[in-house]
Amino acid sequence: MARPRTTSDEAILHAAARALGGLGPARLTLSAVAREAGLAPATLVQRFGSKRGLLLALARQAEPGARLHFQRARAEHAGGAGPLEAMKAALAGMAAAVRTPEEMANNLAFLQLDLADPEFREPAAAHARTVGREIAGLLEQAIAAGALTAGTDTAALARAVQITYNGVLILWALDGDGDLVQGLREDLDRLLAPYRTA
Repeated sequence: MARPRTTSDEAILHAAARALGGLGPARLTLSAVAREAGLAPATLVQRFGSKRGLLLALARQAEPGARLHFQRARAEHAGGAGPLEAMKAALAGMAAAVRTPEEMANNLAFLQLDLADPEFREPAAAHARTVGREIAGLLEQAIAAGALTAGTDTAALARAVQITYNGVLILWALDGDGDLVQGLREDLDRLLAPYRTA
């Protein structure tokens, strides 16, 4: 009879994300992730097969993780200007996982894998598409709620919001100036200001 798992794959992947933020994909080892998760490296080999398998599992977790951020934000910000607040909260929650410019640099190194390796590229593209759809849906809800002007091109504005989100992360990583989440919220407010009804 197999022994029950005492640590879920989800907990291991959270530990892997923390280790990745500190080390980057090139220096990341199964031993480092095992230490972060409080497990033996052999357990990771059993579950994921290899470092590549672990990184692929981490990449595949990004898209459902993004959906979860938006679901939580929608639940917390219902009604009125809620859709816009939900959008900012979801994006802020995603950005909050990055605590230092060094962590952002290590996450950008993971993005290189996403861009260069087709197996990593598909989960990254799915993540980007999901974030774009979630943003556009909230912008449409904001128009229906009267928080954004009727006739706003939600597809174009959603793209601008997504570009702002990614751009803020990169600029903050370059200069490390100020609080990332607060800066993101301020830049999103500036972007949305011309489209607001009040």
